[in-house]
Amino acid sequence: MAYRLIRNSRWERLALSAGGLSGRRRGASKKEASMAFGQWLASSGIPQRQLYHVLPGVAESFRRGYARGSRQSIPAPLLPPLKGRASVIVFACNEAGSIPMVLRELKRLPFHEIIVVENGSHDHTYSAARAFEGVTVIHIPERLGHDVARALGAKMSTGDIVLFMDGDMPVPAEKLSSYLLAADRGVDVALNDIMPLLPEFSRQDEVTRCKTFLNRMLGRDDLMANSLTAIPHAMTRQALESIGYANLSVPPRAQTLAIRQGLRIEAVQTVDVLSVNRRRKTNRGKDNPVAKLIIGDHIEALGETMKDLGGRLQWGQVSRAELSLRRNSL
Repeated sequence: MAYRLIRNSRWERLALSAGGLSGRRRGASKKEASMAFGQWLASSGIPQRQLYHVLPGVAESFRRGYARGSRQSIPAPLLPPLKGRASVIVFACNEAGSIPMVLRELKRLPFHEIIVVENGSHDHTYSAARAFEGVTVIHIPERLGHDVARALGAKMSTGDIVLFMDGDMPVPAEKLSSYLLAADRGVDVALNDIMPLLPEFSRQDEVTRCKTFLNRMLGRDDLMANSLTAIPHAMTRQALESIGYANLSVPPRAQTLAIRQGLRIEAVQTVDVLSVNRRRKTNRGKDNPVAKLIIGDHIEALGETMKDLGGRLQWGQVSRAELSLRRNSL
């Protein structure tokens, strides 16, 4: 899968040139290219707030430049060497048609382990996943749901970084690289930045507003509607153990705990999971079961936090006029 570059991107142009120079000077292997890219990235001057968003483009540009300079084929994607081991958890239920595409993209990345938690399927999801060498499949006859499968998979994994994926949404390996690199470089919780995909606040649905409200009430206005309810996302082992594996089964609760514990949480890359989300009876229409479940999870997370911190949380004792101003600024 060829990654589409951004026309006239300054960072991509610089990466292409740097890759060409490195390719002429260094060995013609992916390992050498990866090391060279990591060294260039460290001195590139790309602002930290942009780094993970622009990573797919600059990595592909550097790879193309390196291949030209070395006159050798360098497989994509290019990712700087990771300090820790990376695991990926894929939750799947009746995904026989899509799980091969998901796993093909994951196999392009240097994962220490790929774990598929296949639960409640009535099709050939199990055999489709088992067909891939090196993939561990946890088969559970009963349907657990994505969130419980997430918690189980995380508990079973052994990597220093854990990426979470859905079995029905193939994501280009180039974009997944951003989550791995962010977690490897100290981001405890690397979220999918869905904000560029959303309409203005007045046209957002209730679920999106619940996500924004929870973040704002916990003092993380900067996260807006970005949440652990959206895949893909990655977490460090330290974050998983700090939050507690069982709490992953309720994503808003896990996010609340991560914020309250002062973990480093950033939205690092945008993957469109909204337009490609498979439409089912349970996630269609107003007040559908999935929406009700997510809203209920947010209410639960807020209620538990209010028991500890009080009804106003981080808003403190302010006047009704100030509360109105803050509410209207959402």
